[in-house]
Amino acid sequence: MTIKSKKRTALAAAGWRVGEAAAFLRLTAEEQQLVELRLTLALAIRRQRQASGLSQKQLGERIGTTQPRVAKIEVGAPDVSLDQLVRAYAAAGGRIQCQPPRAPATRKASRLKVAL
Repeated sequence: MTIKSKKRTALAAAGWRVGEAAAFLRLTAEEQQLVELRLTLALAIRRQRQASGLSQKQLGERIGTTQPRVAKIEVGAPDVSLDQLVRAYAAAGGRIQCQPPRAPATRKASRLKVAL
């Protein structure tokens, strides 16, 4: 998400610094990827649950947890494990496909494709 240039200019003129959250938090590339994965999964869970016509309470019953915990899952709260995110997505009817890189990794980082 980016700030429009007019707003960016106004903020800079008022003395504010504008930048990316990852830079502000000093996240490594690996930490940034993990945050993006968690947020992508959380959003996918909410969309899949709604598409399946499930309430948060019903999804919670499917994965053996409570409605408030499902609400935390759907916002990607830091105390929610990746395992719980994946289980919630599958329980909501989602299907996860992982495709490892085709060629061995070279100097460039290879990318693992995850389709939610």
